[in-house]
Amino acid sequence: MNIKIRDMNESHREEVISMMKTFYSSSAVYTEGSEDIFINDFNSCVSEGPYSEGFIFEEGKVVCGYGMVSKSFSTEFGKPCIWIEDIYIKEGFRGKGIGKEYFDFLGRKYTGVIFRLEVQEENSAAIHLYKKEGFDILPYTEMKKIN
Repeated sequence: MNIKIRDMNESHREEVISMMKTFYSSSAVYTEGSEDIFINDFNSCVSEGPYSEGFIFEEGKVVCGYGMVSKSFSTEFGKPCIWIEDIYIKEGFRGKGIGKEYFDFLGRKYTGVIFRLEVQEENSAAIHLYKKEGFDILPYTEMKKIN
């Protein structure tokens, strides 16, 4: 496969939000999201804001998936942190190396950082890929509060 990874832009809105709806309704994600969240996430990825970036995976002119990252600083590790928020690959394109291509792309784009991500324990295919890419499981319980 000849996969191209490029910045998400406004022309991708409809297709990315459609993929987000599919992704967030799957067992790979704990929460279901909402139209407002999808729109806010997309808008953040295509804006000039400092917190997130979005990427499109293409084979030729066919969009086969997307990825989103957010940026922070980890006081635990003493360096910038890139949170790999979403990785979604359309059904017919899975298992063809796109995930590895994305991780390689991120490794070239962001150096001197720690990468973090969340994964559902039941998502064994994703866990297998993440371990192959050098990720270790952290023994944390994550908590949240929406303010």
